[in-house]
Amino acid sequence: MLDPNSRYVSRLTRDTMALILAGGRGSRLHELTDWRAKPALHFGGKFRIIDFPLSNCVNSGIRKIGVLTQYKAHSLIRHLVRGWSHFKKELGEYVEILPASQRYSPNWYQGTADAIYQNLDIIIEEAPKYVIVLSGDHVYQMDYGSMLAYHVDKGADLTVSCIEVPLDEAAGAFGVMTVNNDNRIVQFDEKPNNPTELEDLPGMTLASMGNYIFNTEFLCEQLRKDAEDPDSEHDFGKNIIPSIIDSCNVRAYRFRDHDTDEASYWRDVGTLDSFWEANMELVSPSPQLNLYNHDWPIWTYQTHLPPAKFVFDDDDRRGYAVDSMVSGGCVISGGRVQKSLLFSDVHVHSFTSIEESVLLPEVEVHRHAKIRRAIIDTGCVIPEGMVIGHDHEHDAARGFRVTKKGVVLVTREMLSQKLAVR
Repeated sequence: MLDPNSRYVSRLTRDTMALILAGGRGSRLHELTDWRAKPALHFGGKFRIIDFPLSNCVNSGIRKIGVLTQYKAHSLIRHLVRGWSHFKKELGEYVEILPASQRYSPNWYQGTADAIYQNLDIIIEEAPKYVIVLSGDHVYQMDYGSMLAYHVDKGADLTVSCIEVPLDEAAGAFGVMTVNNDNRIVQFDEKPNNPTELEDLPGMTLASMGNYIFNTEFLCEQLRKDAEDPDSEHDFGKNIIPSIIDSCNVRAYRFRDHDTDEASYWRDVGTLDSFWEANMELVSPSPQLNLYNHDWPIWTYQTHLPPAKFVFDDDDRRGYAVDSMVSGGCVISGGRVQKSLLFSDVHVHSFTSIEESVLLPEVEVHRHAKIRRAIIDTGCVIPEGMVIGHDHEHDAARGFRVTKKGVVLVTREMLSQKLAVR
């Protein structure tokens, strides 16, 4: 039995250091990550993806946090400095940026395990009892304290957080675990084409969420061993976990809703389609991801902006938004917005129509434009009368990217627009 005493869990979280892997590009997002790392990508109207693991740490009572950065990290670092630099080191709390700095080798981060190894001296100096390694590019709300309690209760050397997903969704996309009746991992396959089916849930498999809890001494030992292996790709999923499951106590922690005992909300927004779908889920009447939960807030940084404004109420020129989320600083001026998500400082001019679309910050849509099932990147200015998402052949001919599911991505470069000084 897990100790339900909150003081027990709080002692565990105080003895834990979190390291968030935030250096990935997210190549399957194509042009959307040409100028930003995937964890810096905007999500949900006012947040960035990195805000979710950071908020999970803070809400779980883990306040010793390092964020490992590498690929095009300027916007990510700027966001961390503006929104996450208020912690007090004197009180035993911090969010520190750990860029790739060739501390142990002449190379940049070579893999997930190497990224942690390159910061081994920082871990040793901090001397936590446990280290939780987190992916910085997934969207979910999770209490890491429960996972820590499970890790300690099972006497595990390593615990991997996992979630049940359909077999076809996991194939070639996620690390997959095979477990025994006690959720001890007996096999770990990195992105297999034919994932192992769960005996208790036909049609489903256990996919890794990319979150790991290690006993610190065990982690240091495994990282040193892996660093000395010239044949290793220095990756947790590909190398370290498969090498220890036979000889060590490696456990799977199933991420489930405590009330329903079903798989909790978790999204890997690693493709344009999944990014669009996850944002579109939020505009439904009762989305599975509750951004309005005061007991588990998602913290972020956002500039101080005026409220969203809706103007004109003529029969042929009415500014309104329905089944949508509209962020601060937006002006809907005689345009129609339906089932869409508008980030901050978006301006929609008269006689426009926007349907099932995600408009990132500072987008401006001029008169008579029509946009359907699209992602419009930051700072784009949509010319008067432009039609997007209604004719995919025409969209592709203009250089816009059209996904397999018919979502259209538009960036400034595709519109031959330079970055404007605001």
